[in-house]
Amino acid sequence: MAYDDPAYRRRDNGGTGTGGLREDSRFGSDTGFGGTPSYQTGSFPVAGEFREPDAMELTQRRAVSQAELDDVFEDPSHGDPGRDRMAVHVVWEILLLLAAGGVAFLLYRDDSDALRGAALDQLLVLAAGLGLLAIGASLTLRAGAPNLALGPIAVGAALHFAEQGDRGVLVAAAEAVVAAGLLGLLMAIVVGALHVPGWVVTLAGALAAMVFIQQRGAPVNLQGDYDPSGQALYLFGGVAAVSVLGGLIGMIKPVRRAIGRFRPISDPAHRRGGLAAVLTGGALVVSSSLAAVGGVLLVAGQDAPVVPSPGLDWTAFAIGAALLGGASAFGRRGGVFGTILAAVLITLFLRYEDAMDWDISSLAIAGGVLIVGVVVTRIVETYGRPRTRDDSLDEDEWTEPDPPTTSWTTGRTDSWATPLPTQSTAPRTDPWDSDRWGTSGR
Repeated sequence: MAYDDPAYRRRDNGGTGTGGLREDSRFGSDTGFGGTPSYQTGSFPVAGEFREPDAMELTQRRAVSQAELDDVFEDPSHGDPGRDRMAVHVVWEILLLLAAGGVAFLLYRDDSDALRGAALDQLLVLAAGLGLLAIGASLTLRAGAPNLALGPIAVGAALHFAEQGDRGVLVAAAEAVVAAGLLGLLMAIVVGALHVPGWVVTLAGALAAMVFIQQRGAPVNLQGDYDPSGQALYLFGGVAAVSVLGGLIGMIKPVRRAIGRFRPISDPAHRRGGLAAVLTGGALVVSSSLAAVGGVLLVAGQDAPVVPSPGLDWTAFAIGAALLGGASAFGRRGGVFGTILAAVLITLFLRYEDAMDWDISSLAIAGGVLIVGVVVTRIVETYGRPRTRDDSLDEDEWTEPDPPTTSWTTGRTDSWATPLPTQSTAPRTDPWDSDRWGTSGR
């Protein structure tokens, strides 16, 4: 066999082939012999995903159960699991009770007649009227749509009662309540249908009530002879019972959650559903009706005529009393006794200020109550929110992480397989075998 045999001769077909054995297809490709390696570091998928564990992942917490998700007062995707903490309301209501007792003691020390006889009855009627306004404000605050029209509605109802009182107390009061309820219904339709902040719409409602008030250019004398001071204790007791009963009902989880659905928790463009709109609208209607009854009680039995006024000071007193009582300005949260205690405290302070001849503007007092009220809101929101696992973590709620293993197993199905060709297990043959090349006879 000569060395110029075609099997050993270089093939020149215009390429860069090397010819000879490296050209023979039986010996495969020479990929990997000087070319780009087919195995790359990125071909092992787990290596690129290795990272330092997060600090919070070193300690695992138990998962939230479905029962705890059902216990949330807002949507489970937005709210905190668990009930609102009521301890902050209990503590604050005790402080309100002590404050009211302290002001009552000061009033009794300087003017003991103010807490006896007819003066006490008038004080109870004033507290009942302000209490109704505060209850209406607390209801709308819990619903997430504060009613700014409470004061003008109360003044408008008082003027109507003064003009029509000779027709009978029930007829005049009922007409005022129905008119206030219709105004509340109009505000409720706008708030619920458009899903807009309640304070904007109720401010427009307050302006509408002021238009009615401005039609009376002079003080209006009372036409009837109804004097509620004869039932002062019963009136105040009924208002207090309504306030406390409403607070107790508000502690029921489904009720509290449903009433507070209008509370802002996400994008305002997201509607909270028909139930939220209906309950919020109902709160506006009820609060407007309560404001009308409160306005009648505030002027009934007075010797002086009813003076037309915008009524914004009574709105400030109503919302301030609700905030001071523990109702959150953000909605949903509130206590049990706080609203009526705050109304009593404000009433006693107004009477004490009059007894001391301090001559403080009612607007200044209302503004001070509002400032204290928003401070109470921040306290309620901070310490009344559901206790999360970050706030109270018990040792038995935490589990030690699994100890690290010495292997590279990550629970994935990845393998170390590479694109290298699979080698045959058959015995290798020498390419220079004489039998194979037909040279055995040489």
